[in-house]
Amino acid sequence: MTASQKFTQGLRTFASEIVQGFLAITHNSFALVGLAVMFVVIALTARPELRELGEVQLFGWLQTRQMAATGLPIEIGAIDRATASNPQDLPKQQAAVAFWLSKKYRVAPEPISALVAEAYEIGIRTKLDPTLILAVMAIESRFNPFAQSPVGAQGLMQVMTKVHSDKYENFGGKLAAFDPLTNLRVGVKVLQECIARAGSLEGGLRYYVGAANIEDDGGYADKVMAEHARLQLVAKGRAVPLSAPRGIPVLATPVESVDNPETEKVAMLSNS
Repeated sequence: MTASQKFTQGLRTFASEIVQGFLAITHNSFALVGLAVMFVVIALTARPELRELGEVQLFGWLQTRQMAATGLPIEIGAIDRATASNPQDLPKQQAAVAFWLSKKYRVAPEPISALVAEAYEIGIRTKLDPTLILAVMAIESRFNPFAQSPVGAQGLMQVMTKVHSDKYENFGGKLAAFDPLTNLRVGVKVLQECIARAGSLEGGLRYYVGAANIEDDGGYADKVMAEHARLQLVAKGRAVPLSAPRGIPVLATPVESVDNPETEKVAMLSNS
């Protein structure tokens, strides 16, 4: 065998040994990784506090990565705060009302659907027609949950938060006036009290708008009752135009103190 052949054979032997050594190291590394993972899993199973800590750290790492990639944090629970639902999931009657209100007041059908569903649910408990509740909401705020009148009536149902702050205590305080469902529930409670005090629906509406002791309520009760009648027809499957026929009053903007700064708007009904 020549010197050249011996050199070539030596290189091949050296290369073969390197490859075998690399495979051995890699195999052992994978085995070590596998053992490490197994021990970690066992430790996390046996120690719940370690598992929770690991989950927190992993979530923090994922959130950091998400922030770096998109500039937005990960907040999976945000969907639970959304006052919205799929109108297709509502019963046929409620879906018809939700879509009609959505078109008329130019608001998204999803939040309207959640309000319609809540109005129907609370209507059963309070024995109030849900379409009446929705009519009050429409005339009061046109479904703006952040509406506020000059005298301090707030939210969807334009409840006087300062007067009825006690009613918000079960919901965490007066700032809950701007939570749509909370405002709806408190507003319905106030409406109930007004109707009971007046002894009639129309009279209750006058109390609700703060016009019980004056002759003119600015047409408020008529506007609510007209919208109530339209919503009842919609709920029955009737085709109702979005704009009212001539002769039926429709409020273009939310009523604010019945155009009278002296009138204390929306249910200044004391607890006494």
